[in-house]
Amino acid sequence: MGVELSTLAFAFGLTLFAGLATGIGGLIAVMKRNPGPQFIAGALGLSAGVMLYVSMMELLPAGVESLGEEMGERPANWLAVGAFFAGILLIAVIDRLVPEDVNPHGTEGASGKGGRGPEPAMMKTGVMTAVAIGIHNFPEGFATFISGLEDLTIALPVALAIAIHNIPEGIAVAVPIREATEDRRKAVRWATLSGLAEPAGALVGFLLFLPLMGPLTLGLVFPLVAGIMVFISLDELLPAAIATGKNHAAIYGLVLGMAIMALSLLLFI
Repeated sequence: MGVELSTLAFAFGLTLFAGLATGIGGLIAVMKRNPGPQFIAGALGLSAGVMLYVSMMELLPAGVESLGEEMGERPANWLAVGAFFAGILLIAVIDRLVPEDVNPHGTEGASGKGGRGPEPAMMKTGVMTAVAIGIHNFPEGFATFISGLEDLTIALPVALAIAIHNIPEGIAVAVPIREATEDRRKAVRWATLSGLAEPAGALVGFLLFLPLMGPLTLGLVFPLVAGIMVFISLDELLPAAIATGKNHAAIYGLVLGMAIMALSLLLFI
């Protein structure tokens, strides 16, 4: 599949934008000493709502449509559903490899609760969280890049969903590093750098999968990515939001995230 340079640049630009949103989380972490539980619950709920809506209303149907160009409607639906659950399995395995105490979606890590600990331990927590986020973000970068190559109406909501999702992750990285070093700039730098796994995922996608790109590949990738995003929302974002104790804020954030995505998709149609 021939791809114009401008299309490649656009896809990489979207991926970079989504990844570097972790820097926004870093800025929030250093500007506000301890983001409160209501803010954390709302932000995580918003992220989950955005990701769930995009996954079920855009990515999965887009996968079925692409597969339908290569095969009949019935096999296309079966294959898309299989790819969807394969995505869930993939991110579940990745998630199991991340130590629970440094999982970037944990409530304590995101909110900065627990006070100042010994500096080496706090610094290690921040660095390990950055590494964990990199592991999570790598397939997300691939997803954003592939979406950017294929369809603007899919790419922009996916990039926005992942960018919003990355803001709490940036907070999770920056808070312990800020507590350990008392250096706000260093905290923001680490948070920002943790998001570079997304353009790295795009680069791998470009090198390995671009020659194979076509309706069949896209039809498999879109539901695979939908499964990844649904798992992250249900297994990590919503439980972490509810664990703050601000259940209503989490649900209001969830509904608001869905509404934002619904409105943005309607505007792009």
